Amino acid sequence: MKTKTIVLIHGMFMTPLCWEKWIPYYEAKGYRVIAPAWPGREQPVEALRKNHPDSALAKLNLGDVVDHMIRVFKSLDEKPVIIGHSMGGLVAQLLLQRDLALAGVAIDPAPPAGVFTTAWSFVKSNFPAINPFMLSQPVEMSFKHFQYAFVNTLSEAEQSAAYDRYVVPESRGVPTSSLGAAGKVDFKKAHPPLLITAGEKDHIIPASLNRSNYKKYQGSSVTDFKEFEGRDHFIIGEKGWEEVADYSLAWLEKVA
Repeated sequence: MKTKTIVLIHGMFMTPLCWEKWIPYYEAKGYRVIAPAWPGREQPVEALRKNHPDSALAKLNLGDVVDHMIRVFKSLDEKPVIIGHSMGGLVAQLLLQRDLALAGVAIDPAPPAGVFTTAWSFVKSNFPAINPFMLSQPVEMSFKHFQYAFVNTLSEAEQSAAYDRYVVPESRGVPTSSLGAAGKVDFKKAHPPLLITAGEKDHIIPASLNRSNYKKYQGSSVTDFKEFEGRDHFIIGEKGWEEVADYSLAWLEKVA
């Protein structure tokens, strides 16, 4: 690969801690791995929970996250590759549009503006974060909702452990702004190579939605798709995450 730098971008309700297994895994393979926090997410999980409801978090939108990541990428001494999960996967797509990376992987990504599904699991999982009557307030994901939206294939003990370690409050401004100009992708514009992955059992971003996202890119540049059997949205942290990490890296090494 033409770069030794990998940037990992986390998604909603998470911090860079969600990449704690991936960072040493890739470092052991000789890469420099950077996992920047979204604005305000540099603090420990416990502190972010204690600060809820955080008025500064309530004002955060997708444009803020993208602008912050642009500054991170421009500060690097070489053009990296990106791997983003969930809303971080949409951020990865938006950064590729700006030609800030050699290639990118969007793992179970939030869809760009205009790519939508009426699947019940998608509506049920996302509604609390885009509730139009509570846009000025950050949202705290309940354990019950996390069980359904993120970790529906795991045992209750595994679900509880993941919730306690990783989940933090989130801004409703991020997902709602992704529905407009901030989340818009020009599918006809040439872009660096992009891999979109899906989890077969993902509730919050159904595999069918990831496939729709992938098909929008057809004919523009190198774009590939991979669906992982039996996986839910917590595909980067649950048992078998190594398969996803290995597949992503092998693809990046091939195209970058």
